[in-house]
Amino acid sequence: MCMGRTRRGYVQKMSRRERETMRRLLDAGGTTYAEEAGIRLRDKPSPLYRLLVLTMLSSTRITTDIAVAASRELSKAGWRTPQRLLDSTWQQRVDALGRGHYRRYDESTATKLEEQAHWLLENHRGDLRNLRPASRDDADALIDALADSPRIGPVGARIFCREVQDVWPELSPFLDDPLLEQARDLALPDDPDELAELVPDGRCAPLAAALTRVRHGLPGL
Repeated sequence: MCMGRTRRGYVQKMSRRERETMRRLLDAGGTTYAEEAGIRLRDKPSPLYRLLVLTMLSSTRITTDIAVAASRELSKAGWRTPQRLLDSTWQQRVDALGRGHYRRYDESTATKLEEQAHWLLENHRGDLRNLRPASRDDADALIDALADSPRIGPVGARIFCREVQDVWPELSPFLDDPLLEQARDLALPDDPDELAELVPDGRCAPLAAALTRVRHGLPGL
């Protein structure tokens, strides 16, 4: 009897500790990258496209802050759908990327943005909802489909999935191996479902963003 009570008390204590760690983690870094870029993410063609653009910008060797700033500039210019992007000129896109300080890859990215818009229109009728998975079992198929988009690849596809999972809850919790390793380093569960149970409102995209930031050196935890 005594051992049973001690064990239950230990589990409860650990749960409180994990929940406090989760709270501090989300407070420190739980703003999604879409939110940071000014994207009000919904299951609609335009915000999903803007997330795809942000994913492309984040898939090069450039800081996230610059990718977010460049995404904001492209949206500010009005290129919030693939067709509107195609209505812009290459030089206009270069200039917008430059205003976001995305200068290292501005010219090649201006071209890739055009290729990406064509890819989305020709393969998915301009609407990423055509790729929405029916369940978590379809995550690999979604990753493969997104990886075909210019300059996305498997790594970028996983970035997209991390961000979109609260809008496409069939995908959630989407916490891939690098994030689970980071959770383990923070003495949190390294099982996606157990981690999701610790998130106060069940939204795993902020958790994915926070764990990503910790991997990249977020201080204060």
